[in-house]
Amino acid sequence: MSYTQPFPLAVHHLGDQQQQQPKNSFGPDLAVRLICPECRDPNPNIVEEFGSGDLVCGSCGLILGDRVVDTRSEWRTFANDEGDDPSRVGAAIDPLMDGIEQLDTVISFRDGGSGIARELQRAASRSQSSRSERNLVQGFREISSWCDQFSLPKTISDMARQLYRRAEEEKLLRGKSSDAIIAACIFISCRQAHVPRTFREICTLTHVSKKTLGQCFKTLEKSFSFGAAGSGDSKARSNGSATTSPEDLLIRYCNYLGLPHNVQAICSDVIRTAREHAIAEGRSPISIAGGSIFFTTHLLGTPKTARDIGKVAGVSEGTIKLVYRSYFEARDILVKKEWIESGKARLDGLPGQ
Repeated sequence: MSYTQPFPLAVHHLGDQQQQQPKNSFGPDLAVRLICPECRDPNPNIVEEFGSGDLVCGSCGLILGDRVVDTRSEWRTFANDEGDDPSRVGAAIDPLMDGIEQLDTVISFRDGGSGIARELQRAASRSQSSRSERNLVQGFREISSWCDQFSLPKTISDMARQLYRRAEEEKLLRGKSSDAIIAACIFISCRQAHVPRTFREICTLTHVSKKTLGQCFKTLEKSFSFGAAGSGDSKARSNGSATTSPEDLLIRYCNYLGLPHNVQAICSDVIRTAREHAIAEGRSPISIAGGSIFFTTHLLGTPKTARDIGKVAGVSEGTIKLVYRSYFEARDILVKKEWIESGKARLDGLPGQ
């Protein structure tokens, strides 16, 4: 069974490494059939009697094999409802933990105060897994915890864990703290899932400096070939790690501010028109998103203060007003005539510079 490895290395990162040829895969020959030597029926009636552990021919009764392993469920159910009991003990097997022991042995703390339990726990933890495996398990736990704090879906958490494991396997970020690597993995996963988070938001969550986060992000971006989520297209793969656009941030900011859907649609239109005419060019996506919301809300008669928008976007009031000043000077270009004719927008609602 073949599968595509998540986050393959970029072509330029491979260097002079010789790409290995796929090895021959071996498996059972499914064309072999078991028939009864007495009946010689091409369509045999083979019965597995798990009670006695025998493999019996249903036509003549000849025992073809013994010590058959019962592969059915090992539990008994006494439920009133008919059918098998689907319950099992323990959590489902995690495919990201492939090759790592997922069953832990827990030693009790009750040792009468002699301290033996602590020594046994330390010895058990060392013997059960290597240091790299323990670091990987600890990293997975921190990723799940931080994604829960950020209210991120499980798909992003799984993507971040895949990327973290690939970074550990390739030893790309030696000398960097695990918190910085995890922060970069979460940042990239959010961008790949089209729900981007800013550097400031990730730094506030993980307490990692912006400089360290940027270094880890650049290393992972150069090392791996990131593609758009759910797309195998080469063009989407080349644009998979593009800069976050202001439109990606608008949805979240408008929801936090409690703005109606029509404000978000017109705000996106204003940003696209401003980009075509190089208005407020050079500003960060966060500043453009905040300034466009300030411009659009006053244009549509549902004004929001720069302070409220700044708290949501994480930028200062002065930065929002700088972008608004550029939009106000080009209001004749950004505001469509049909908006004014239909009564949706009013230019006199825009505050002065």
